[in-house]
Amino acid sequence: MKRAAVLAVVLLSLSTPHALGRMPELSVKAVCKARSDDARKVKSPPDQSMTDCVRDEEAAKQQLNTLWESTPVSIRKRCESDARSLGTMSYLDLLSCIQIAKDLKSDSKKDAGKR
Repeated sequence: MKRAAVLAVVLLSLSTPHALGRMPELSVKAVCKARSDDARKVKSPPDQSMTDCVRDEEAAKQQLNTLWESTPVSIRKRCESDARSLGTMSYLDLLSCIQIAKDLKSDSKKDAGKR
């Protein structure tokens, strides 16, 4: 019975969209609420309203949708890992990380071509 339960958990984790290389599904409202709560904890005004935060996260999600599949797995994994370790997993964070990584990769290729 115990073995069956462990097997079920492993199979379930392998069948999740994340395991299949799809973009993580995040709760935009939860991300924005957490940002607002964090600002309140340090007695700082939020950077933006909840409405603006949700709009920006949804826009980042749409952009990320177009980039995700064409982004090398190594960059996606690194960006997800960085966001998790910082406790700031959001579509904006993932999008920024991927864009920066792609820019750096592109710049290094340009520099190599100049030599």
